[in-house]
Amino acid sequence: MLKGIATVGAWTMASRIAGLARDLLIAAVLGAGPVSDAFFVANRLPNLFRRLFGEGAFNSAFVPVFSGLLINEGEGVAREFTEQAAAALAFWLLILTVLGEVFMRPLLHLIAAGFADEPSKFELTVVLARLAFPYLLLICLAALLSGVLNALSRFTAAAAAPLLYNAFAIAAMYALVPFVPTAGHALAIGVSASGVAQLALLYWAVRRAGMRLHLPRPRMTQRMRLLLRRMAPGLVGAGVTQLSLAVDTVIGTYLPEKSVSFMYYADRINQLPLGVLGIAVSTALLPLMARQVSAGQDAAARDSLNRGIEYALLLTLPAAAALCIIANPILQVLFVHGAFTHADATMSAQSLVAYAGGLPAFVLIKVLGPGFFARGDTATPVKVGMGILALNLALSLALMRPLRHVGPPLATTLAMTVNVALLAVLLLRRGHLAPDRRMMRHLARMVAATGAMAAVLWRLRIWLAPHAGLHVSILALAAMVSGGVAVYGAAALALGLADLGAIRETLRRRLNRTSKALS
Repeated sequence: MLKGIATVGAWTMASRIAGLARDLLIAAVLGAGPVSDAFFVANRLPNLFRRLFGEGAFNSAFVPVFSGLLINEGEGVAREFTEQAAAALAFWLLILTVLGEVFMRPLLHLIAAGFADEPSKFELTVVLARLAFPYLLLICLAALLSGVLNALSRFTAAAAAPLLYNAFAIAAMYALVPFVPTAGHALAIGVSASGVAQLALLYWAVRRAGMRLHLPRPRMTQRMRLLLRRMAPGLVGAGVTQLSLAVDTVIGTYLPEKSVSFMYYADRINQLPLGVLGIAVSTALLPLMARQVSAGQDAAARDSLNRGIEYALLLTLPAAAALCIIANPILQVLFVHGAFTHADATMSAQSLVAYAGGLPAFVLIKVLGPGFFARGDTATPVKVGMGILALNLALSLALMRPLRHVGPPLATTLAMTVNVALLAVLLLRRGHLAPDRRMMRHLARMVAATGAMAAVLWRLRIWLAPHAGLHVSILALAAMVSGGVAVYGAAALALGLADLGAIRETLRRRLNRTSKALS
C-alpha cells in the first residue's frame, strides 16, 4: 500500500503544482472579478459531475466488483464487465451532456442564481459552461479506465493524467486568448480539450496493461444491475465533500462580487495537501481492502485501514496547522501579480483559514470511505451524506451574512468534521474499524510534533512579517516554510514517527535502481 501511496502522491503533487501554476496565471490575467467568477462557476459544473459520477459514485461501486471478479473469476470476466460498464456509462453520460448543453441556462439559474441580477455575468457564465461541459463525458470515461488501472495496481498513468488538465489550461491561456472574447473562453475550451487528451492517455495505458477493451451495445446484465444499485446511493455518499464545496459556490453567488473568486483561490491552496494525501491514500487503499475483503481477510482489512489513517494524518495535521498560521503570507507571495491585489489576497487568506481547519476531516472522509466501499456498502455513506449536506446548507445560510466569504468555507469545515465523526462511529460499531495501540500512539505523537511546529511557525511569522512589508517577500515565506518543515521533521524523528534508517535504505534502493536503469 505504501508504494501505491507514494506513486499516486508523487504524481498528484506534480499535478497540483501544475495546477498552482495555472491558478497563478489565471490570477495574473483575470484577478478576482466578473470573468473569473463566471469561469469558476462554469468550471465547477462539469467537475462536480465528474467527481460524483466518475471518481466518486462510479469508482466506489466499480472497483470492488472488478477486483472481486478479477480474483474469483479471472481476467476475461473482469474485462467483459468493464466493457459493459463503459458502454452503459458512455450512453447515459452522452444523454446527460446533451441535456446539459440544451438546458444550461435554467440549470445555472439553480446553481448560480445570485448572478441573475447581473445579466452580462450570467450570460457569460452560460457560454463558458457550455464550452466546458463536454469535459463531463470524456473525464468520466477516463475515470472508469483509471479504476481499472488502480484495481490492477498500476497507479502511474491514472495519477499522471490530471497533469494534462493543467497543461491544456495553461496552453489555452497563452495560445487562444488573442482569438476569443475573454480569457475565460480560452480556459473553458482548454478544459474540454484536456478531457480528450486524458481519455486517450488512459486508454493507451489500459491496452498496455493487457486489457484490450471494446465498446459493446449497452445491456442491462445482472452485474450491471448490481453496479447501479451500489452506484445510486454513492452519488451523494461518495461525493458529499464535492457537493458541500458546490454549496459554497451557490451561496457565493449571493455574496458581494469577487466572493466566488476569493473562495476558489483559497480552495486551490487547500487542495494541495488534500489532493496529494487524501487521493493518494484512498486510491491505494480501496483496491487493497477490496481484495482483502473478497479473500475473507477481515483482520488484514482493518489493519490496512489503521495504517491508511496513520499515513494520511502524518502530513495532514502539520499541513492544516501551517495553512492556518501562514495563510496570508502564502496568498500574498503566490497570487499578488497583475490583476490580483493585496486586498484580494487578504480576503482569500481568510477563506483559506476556514477551509484549512477542516483539512484533517476532508482527508479522513476519503480514507474511511473504503471501509464501506470495499464491502460493497454505498448505502450507509449516502444516509450520512444527506444529513451532512443539509447541515452544510443550514450553516452556510446562517454564516453567509455575518462572515461573507468566510461563512461557506467555515460551514463546510464544520459539516465535514461531523461527517467524519459519524463515519468513524459506524465503522467502529460494525467492527470494521479497530484502532490499535500503534495507531493511537502515533496519533498522539503527531499531535505533539504538530504543536511544536505550530509554535515555531507562529513565532517566525511574528518576527519576519514586520520586515517583509505588506507584500510578504519570497525569502520570508521560504524561511517560515523551511523552519516549519525542519521542526516537524526533527520532532517526528525524535518521537519515533519516522525511521531514519528505513528512509536511508529506501533512498539507497531507489538510487541503485535509478543508476541501473541509466547504465
